[in-house]
Amino acid sequence: MSNQTIRWGILGCASIAKRSVIPGIQKSRFNEVKAIASRSLETAKETAEQLNIPQAYGSYEELLADPELDAIYIPLPNHLHKEWTIAAAKAGKHVLCEKPIALNYEEALEMAAVAKQAGVIVAEAFMYRYHPRYAQIKQLIADGAIGELRLIRGCFTFNNGDSTENVRFVKEWGGGSLYDVGCYPISAARYLIGQEPIAATMHALFSEKHGGVDMMASGLVEFPDDLTLVFDCGMWATFRNSLEIVGTKGRIELPHAFLGKNEQEANYFLYTDAGVEEIQAEHLDSYALQADAIAQAIYGEQPLPFPLEDAAANMKVLEACLTSAEQKARITIQ
Repeated sequence: MSNQTIRWGILGCASIAKRSVIPGIQKSRFNEVKAIASRSLETAKETAEQLNIPQAYGSYEELLADPELDAIYIPLPNHLHKEWTIAAAKAGKHVLCEKPIALNYEEALEMAAVAKQAGVIVAEAFMYRYHPRYAQIKQLIADGAIGELRLIRGCFTFNNGDSTENVRFVKEWGGGSLYDVGCYPISAARYLIGQEPIAATMHALFSEKHGGVDMMASGLVEFPDDLTLVFDCGMWATFRNSLEIVGTKGRIELPHAFLGKNEQEANYFLYTDAGVEEIQAEHLDSYALQADAIAQAIYGEQPLPFPLEDAAANMKVLEACLTSAEQKARITIQ
């Protein structure tokens, strides 16, 4: 690895950036956070001081014009992902953009085309899958530890239903539970199965109290070979984030599939006829691992594990799920 670190700029002061992504980048091996921008210079300066970031800017344009920055992290609301990812790519910056990558599949394709033309890396911020336990689980499945794969069951819910103002409640901005947390079990199933879905059937609770967005959604996503993801997601239910992988001879259970707070919560369980095995998984900062994987890809030392084409494919499934919920119909994914 090069002795030079990747120098990051943060485009926005969202809570996910301050709480998790910035500390993760700062803890990583090959990266450093050099600047942060907000539409309010005062907000940018306050955040920079809190998180020990050297430079603060009062506009996104100033951040992108900084020649000392190599990469940009974008934690903006969903409807701004395309605009600012493209702007960063055209400025010659590599990009880590929050999930979902865009509002729809066509936007994701446009972003991919610009990134390719600019010769930059654009990654979607699904930090959980950079933890080595997911590669280990995929290998367990390939080795036949649970027999033939039959079903994946997942959930990701939390409750902010009492909130009166939230960007997640604006339909035109890509609000709703499917885009916010349903994208996690979908991405996990696609990774573990290793194939792309062929259809989706969803039911959702669209709440007028919350801007008409899907506050809860549940359903199934069909994969080739008669494999299925059954999942639910929501922003108006108690907190859950689990994954169960079911085979003909056993199952793997992740009680904390996407977010874990401590050492114990990284562990997962293998159930077979021989009994239950708790598999120890090191408690690592997935945000730091994500940043280091991007840095290594930038330096050409290894390919990005999840390129922008993967983000576009996930967007296609998400779009089908939302359409299915709105139309109350099974939607084929082309």
